Amino acid sequence: MAIVTEQRARTGRGAELGLLVLALLVGLGAYAQVALAVTGTLPPDLLTRGGALAGLALVVHLVVRWRAPYADPVLLPIVVALNGIGLSMIYRIDLALGDGGNASRQMLWTLVGATAAMVVLWFLRDHRHLRRYTYTAMVVGLVLLLLPMLPGLGVNINGARIWIRLLGMSFQPAELAKIVLAVFFAGYLVSNRDNLALAGPKLLGLQLPRPRDLGPILLAWGVSLVVLVLERDLGTSLLFFGLFVAMLYVATERLSWVLIGLLLFAGGAAAAAALFPHVGARVDVWLHALEPEFYNRDPGGSGQLVQGLFGMASGGLMGTGWGEGEPQLVPFANSDFIVASLGEELGLTGLLAILLMYLVLAQRGMRAAIGVRDGFGKLLGSGLAFVLAFQAFVVVGGITRLIPLTGLTMPFLALGGSSLVSNWIILALLLRISDAARRPAPPLPAVPAGEGEVIPVGGASAGGARRPGAGRAPGSDRPDDGQATEVVRR
Repeated sequence: MAIVTEQRARTGRGAELGLLVLALLVGLGAYAQVALAVTGTLPPDLLTRGGALAGLALVVHLVVRWRAPYADPVLLPIVVALNGIGLSMIYRIDLALGDGGNASRQMLWTLVGATAAMVVLWFLRDHRHLRRYTYTAMVVGLVLLLLPMLPGLGVNINGARIWIRLLGMSFQPAELAKIVLAVFFAGYLVSNRDNLALAGPKLLGLQLPRPRDLGPILLAWGVSLVVLVLERDLGTSLLFFGLFVAMLYVATERLSWVLIGLLLFAGGAAAAAALFPHVGARVDVWLHALEPEFYNRDPGGSGQLVQGLFGMASGGLMGTGWGEGEPQLVPFANSDFIVASLGEELGLTGLLAILLMYLVLAQRGMRAAIGVRDGFGKLLGSGLAFVLAFQAFVVVGGITRLIPLTGLTMPFLALGGSSLVSNWIILALLLRISDAARRPAPPLPAVPAGEGEVIPVGGASAGGARRPGAGRAPGSDRPDDGQATEVVRR
């Protein structure tokens, strides 16, 4: 006779704490190595900054332990490790340039971002509450995207009008826009995916959507072109449109939407490159980076890109070591080109390890999206995980000349407050979704003594009647992914 024993589900918080210790050792070890290589002594603020980073990580861990006890135990340590590596490289560039302010400001933004993540975890007890604000998120997202166009508020920095200046500080609202637009896309698609997935005409064996269902993707395409043309920001345009197409594919599981999205963006980008000089200049730099005519062009030359490539080449397989290279020779080595700086000093091996961390981060986010029971959570989780992975791909692809440079920054690594804060908020949302995905189902009610029959939830009894509301997960708008059972007294 089989004996069934009930086992308490593991939360994973102990594993998370152990991984956090390793993550802190990676970041603080790199910080110490930089100072030893450049100055010959340990950094004077090692204990202060190390204690602040360790204390911050511990507080976030405690908030997760209390408010999201079943969250994925791998997400937070990976982010802490990436954040620490980024701080170390920014500090290394500061030492080379004689400016010690950037690392301190990045540490302050880390504190702001982690605090924002804790606020989200504390007050957002269920990610499904965000679905109530689907169209509010749409309005807020569009306002944030177009905010830099307002006279007196938006500022032009390095040829792109994607910043706003308030109280003496500059901020990039598009970083927050990608979060609220992901909420809108998830809410819209979970309500309309049946219409978008209906059969349409066939072309070369590919099932196409109906013409009347093309409105949403055409609207997203139009808005992305507006951002590309008016704000001169290829990166935000690509990220925004790619996010919508990816979530559309997850909602409908139709490859035709991906092909239509690729054709629309390729056509729009080709037209923009031909009609608008700032877009065409980026394409020329991408295609002809090593030609003297484009290398020496000022402004808009390929010197930054080529120097980054030479720096990574000099790093070789194992790198020059922390503090032993010359990454400061590349313009914006601590922000747009921080990947090239890391490639020079850590080599191909270190850079692949960092990229593997991004891969694991995206994979765990996707895993949480698959495991959660409600459709809104699946779309939101997959969209946020895709944003992190796609942004990393676009940045690395631009620096390695796989695609044109876009101006996006590497999540959690690069210098920049708006990017860092928004990515910490994305982490909080993924932790909340993974908590819902890994949380065990509530126990079944006790069955009175007597004969009983076990039948599937939603199944018919002997009389053929279906139990009201059976077959749905608690609080969900979709049937549960697993087959639950209940005992019905006969």
